[in-house]
Amino acid sequence: MHRFAGFFVALTILFGSAHSPALAQDKTLTVFAAASMKNALDDINAAYTAKTGVKIVASYAASSALAKQIEQGAPADVFISADTDWMDYATGKKNINEPTRVNLLGNSIVLIAPKDSKIDNVEIGQGFDLAKLAGDGKIATGDVKAVPVGKYAKAALEKLGAWNAAEPKFAMAESVRTALTLVSRGEAALGIVYSTDAKVEPGVKIVGIFPADSHPPIIYPVAATTTAKPETADYLAFLRSSASKTILEKYGFKFLVSPTT
Repeated sequence: MHRFAGFFVALTILFGSAHSPALAQDKTLTVFAAASMKNALDDINAAYTAKTGVKIVASYAASSALAKQIEQGAPADVFISADTDWMDYATGKKNINEPTRVNLLGNSIVLIAPKDSKIDNVEIGQGFDLAKLAGDGKIATGDVKAVPVGKYAKAALEKLGAWNAAEPKFAMAESVRTALTLVSRGEAALGIVYSTDAKVEPGVKIVGIFPADSHPPIIYPVAATTTAKPETADYLAFLRSSASKTILEKYGFKFLVSPTT
């Protein structure tokens, strides 16, 4: 089917028709993905649609929010979480087709400041005084009780002995992208986000990198839901392809699987 869909796309381009190919017209997959995936996944989805004619509707939010939405019956074919906990949660609620699950990506967390901040080159290690560094300003990250980036941030700061002093200064955001925006607007003096987020936001700069051993490994699992359409298998295969790997690595993600094609 996908071969024919691609054939009709080629004909459409060749003859300049404004209409969608008939076979692909009603083919849509819905992907629920961690907010930090947005830029890279938008590019991947555009490439997939160009290749197959299948339209991808992506919904981006904190993994915690997405897992709860799927639990409540939101129609999703694919779930990409920014940590294993929320994928485990969705699996426990019988919302995930377990054999399709794979740990696709890795990431890292960094300390950011507004691009014009005087803060620069912070050495993050044991005894690191984040509270002093923030001064009177706020520190933005995802909600440490639920949003993966916040959970990773809290774990790192606890291990480094910096959490208790810094906790009162935290502004808890609903997603990593909200935290990123707070810093880029200067509404927070510092932020803890994924390195991939910092890379796509010109309004911030990376001032420090958290040691990988200061927090649990940052892993993005992907899986089909139990209500996924049959076409989902092909999309999941595309996520594991060399084409996707190239895009994801361009945005700074670490590809954790061997490319399928």
